[in-house]
Order: sequence, then C-alpha cells, then structure tokens
Amino acid sequence: MTRFHDFNLKLLVIEELMYREGTLLPVYDLNARLAGRGIGDPVSHVLENGLAEEVLPESREYFEALEIPAELLAGVEELCFDAGTDVFRHCAPAWDGEDDLFDVRSLDDLDLLPNLREVTFVEDGVLAVPGAAEIFAARGIATD
Repeated sequence: MTRFHDFNLKLLVIEELMYREGTLLPVYDLNARLAGRGIGDPVSHVLENGLAEEVLPESREYFEALEIPAELLAGVEELCFDAGTDVFRHCAPAWDGEDDLFDVRSLDDLDLLPNLREVTFVEDGVLAVPGAAEIFAARGIATD
C-alpha cells in the first residue's frame, strides 16, 4: 500500500484522480453520506456543531484509509494547489480558505508521483513548503 506522509498532499492527488479525471472510484460524496443520516445541509450541520474549522472525522478516516494504486499515481501529471478544490469541500464543507487547515507542509511524497510535470497555484494556494520552487525545479516540474 502506498503511504503518504502529508495528508493534504494526498488530498490534492485525490482531487486530481477522483474529482478531475474520474479514475479513482468510487467518488466520495459527503453530501450523500450526510443525507443518508438525515442531514440535508452539510454547511449548516458543521456550523451548528462547531466543526467548521476541522476536517470531518468521517472524511479524514475515509481519505486516510483510501488506497491509491501505483498505476493511478503514475498517471498524475499535474497538481493544483488551489484552496477551492472539491475534495476540501468534502472534508470541511464550511471551510473558508482563510486558515492553514489544508496547507501542504511537505513535498516528500513527490516520489510517489513519478510523472508529475506541472503544479499550479503554487503562490496563491495551499502550499506552505519553504523552498518549494527549488524542489520542483530540481525535479523538472513546471510551476504556474
């Protein structure tokens, strides 16, 4: 099993494979899961229960346990470090992007993505790794 050291980088890989490319299935749908428990509005639910500033435990558990096959990881050519990704909404539906909840703090997991060629939103997104530009450049990964 492939293990990620940085949970937030794993979420960005999941964003690419599950929500953009549709190759990592089944798609995790927090709204449907909560609706199954009689919760119609995820945002109201987290706000009313003091969960707005954290990853919901059920989402964290699901994504931490999610195995991503090596062949899918090898297919990742681009990652987007944008704070507005779908996967973040499925983890923290009321998150406003104003704190560091989803900041990527380590790029050690780049070895899991042998064909990564481009990263976007490096300056304006959720990347909090000192020297990231140099790390990407040393690996031949273009930044945007």
